[in-house]
Amino acid sequence: MKALCVSLCLLGAGLFLCSVHTRGLRRCLISTNLHRMEESFRGIKTAIQAKDTFQNVTILSPSETLHGIKPLDVCCVTKNLLAFYVDRVFKDHQELNPQIMRKISSLANSFLYMQKTLQQCKLCHCRQEATNATRIIHDNYDQLEVQAAAVKSLGELDVFLAWIDKHHQGTSAASSQGT
Repeated sequence: MKALCVSLCLLGAGLFLCSVHTRGLRRCLISTNLHRMEESFRGIKTAIQAKDTFQNVTILSPSETLHGIKPLDVCCVTKNLLAFYVDRVFKDHQELNPQIMRKISSLANSFLYMQKTLQQCKLCHCRQEATNATRIIHDNYDQLEVQAAAVKSLGELDVFLAWIDKHHQGTSAASSQGT
């Protein structure tokens, strides 16, 4: 009887730790105002998408690449896509309109902040599925000329922001207060 009680306690503790670990993977990130970022993007979306010459092509492929991400891979995919936008998209995009450039710079700074926050998270590990998903996005980007790919990816930024919001809901108490 005592062995059964110990076994049940150990099983319960193990399940609790797994639950905390899995929730920790989802809660590693966001302490920025996603709604402010979405509003900022909405202010430039039409102008960015008007420059998109490849209407029938997508970089993020939300129905394929992002839709199938498992909870264990959310942290890694988020980290990788933040790096993708910071290291490639924002740097590759050339903008002449100063108002649009300011909004893009603000978005890039928010992404840098989220990226820095996520890098401090020790629970964010990349499995092969997450690596494959981000590789598909990079391959889609590489199939277009650099400026066209940057415009396309910026035009799809709302897809990524909505994905972050969906997969990190409740992870950013600050998101409703602003940072």
